[in-house]
Amino acid sequence: MSAIPAFSVKMNVTANNIANVNSDGFKKSRTTLKEGQSGGVEPNVDQVNTPGITKLISKNGEDRQVETSNVDLAEEVTDSISTQAGYKANLKTIQAYDEMIGSLLNTIG
Repeated sequence: MSAIPAFSVKMNVTANNIANVNSDGFKKSRTTLKEGQSGGVEPNVDQVNTPGITKLISKNGEDRQVETSNVDLAEEVTDSISTQAGYKANLKTIQAYDEMIGSLLNTIG
C-alpha cells in the first residue's frame, strides 16, 4: 500500500521537472524509492545541482549569459514510463489481494 503514494510523489516530481524544462536556472529534482523503517516504500526527493547549458541573451543592447534548466526531457519522459508501470503493478497487487480476501470470505461464509 505504501508504494502507491511513493509512486505518486515520484510522478509529481517528474511532472514538475517537465513543466520547468524551459525555466532558466531551474534545477531538477530526482526521486528515489527506498525501504522505510516499517518495511514500506518511502520516496526520497533530492535536487540535482548539475549545471544547465549557458546561453547568451541580448536585451536592450546588453548581452548577458543565462544558465538554462538542467532538465533532460527524454530522461524525464522515460522515467515517467517506468513510474507509471510501477504504479500500475502495485494497483494490480492490491486488486489481486482484495479479490483473494473476497473469495476467502465467500468460502468461509
